[in-house]
Amino acid sequence: MKVETKTKPNLDTDKIRKDFPILSREIHGKPLVYFDNAATSQKPKQVIAAISNYYEQHNANVHRGVHKLSEEATAAFEGARKKVADFVNAGDMRQIVFTRNATEAINLVAYSWGRKNIKKGDEILLTQMEHHSNLVPWQLLAKETGAKLKFIPISESGELRIHVLELEKYVTSRTKLVAITHVSNVLGTINPVKQTIEKIYERSTKNFELRPKVLIDGAQAVPHMPVSIQHINPDFYVFTGHKMLGPTGIGVLYAKKELLEDMDPFLSGGDMILEVDWEKSSWNYIPWKFEAGTPDVAGAIGLGAAADYLNSLGMKNVREHEKELTAYALEKLSAVKDLVVYGPKDPEKRGGVISFNIVKNDQVAIHPHDLASILDTEGIAVRSGHHCAQPLMKVLEIPAAARVSFYIYNTKDEVNRLIPAMEKAKRIFKL
Repeated sequence: MKVETKTKPNLDTDKIRKDFPILSREIHGKPLVYFDNAATSQKPKQVIAAISNYYEQHNANVHRGVHKLSEEATAAFEGARKKVADFVNAGDMRQIVFTRNATEAINLVAYSWGRKNIKKGDEILLTQMEHHSNLVPWQLLAKETGAKLKFIPISESGELRIHVLELEKYVTSRTKLVAITHVSNVLGTINPVKQTIEKIYERSTKNFELRPKVLIDGAQAVPHMPVSIQHINPDFYVFTGHKMLGPTGIGVLYAKKELLEDMDPFLSGGDMILEVDWEKSSWNYIPWKFEAGTPDVAGAIGLGAAADYLNSLGMKNVREHEKELTAYALEKLSAVKDLVVYGPKDPEKRGGVISFNIVKNDQVAIHPHDLASILDTEGIAVRSGHHCAQPLMKVLEIPAAARVSFYIYNTKDEVNRLIPAMEKAKRIFKL
């Protein structure tokens, strides 16, 4: 694949890199190349400053005080909710619930919606490429309720097999929930979630009394491409802050208003109540019904600042930058002998995630952990292991994989450093 170099880049990477203090570090005497963005992103000074400013100038508990600091903290916290809602075009900001991460958001749905609506004999439809976060909660729910898990398989190219003619194999009158990742954290596959949802809704409306609810795991999508939840039209959509330049410990659940109104609280205690008596309590309005106790105010403010930063770049530009970088990396990696890349080969169909192995005689010749350790000596940070997707590893018939994942501050020069480091690993293992 020949990659054309654009005369005018979508993003000024040199300028962006100056906003990230950690990128000035050296690792083992070499400039840091951070290719582990699918695990977590680095943080710009604007996000760090927003968090610091909150603690230095406005630190107080929210929703509970009438003094100035509490009013300021509450305004900043709810202002961050509005920023996040606007960032993903969620519509009503009351449909945005702050959680600790995407994992907790999925667990919230499994607990508060699932235990109320999933019964024995019902079916939960997943895919073979799901992260453990979008698998294990449904395993527990199925075990508890007697429901059955079903899985949409993937093709040899790493794409979902859910064409119109095959949909009836998977979506039946017993299907109560469909949970699908928007972008695979291993294969990089961008799933056509809007079209899939439309097919599911259309089939269900024509054939069943009730249609299944659909949850989309957007942890690898929201940071890297324009996402309009109203356009996609899921029932639930989850993502996390730390993968999109925000701090750890803050995540997001979007759910349709009528679902949130009907769901029971996930956690109980302070701030999620309207009135408490000795024997009973009544619940707060949404979204606060699902935000028991003191929330991560600083985390929400940091996430709001991250949304501001990404908006200033333009998410279309972010996507174009990663697409161009991914195409370039795929071309360079194709020159490495015995290297196998997993997932779609077309950059249009994948995010900025590339998983691979060095394979000889149909066997992984360098364990990904060893490969990652050697790359680390060159200052290059990559991920290795099963990437919280052990069932997918079984489908791919590999024990693990190495993974590079890109973001707004990565460059072609950094990709160029990756190739000789890979060759060094091959020499060490005499390949």
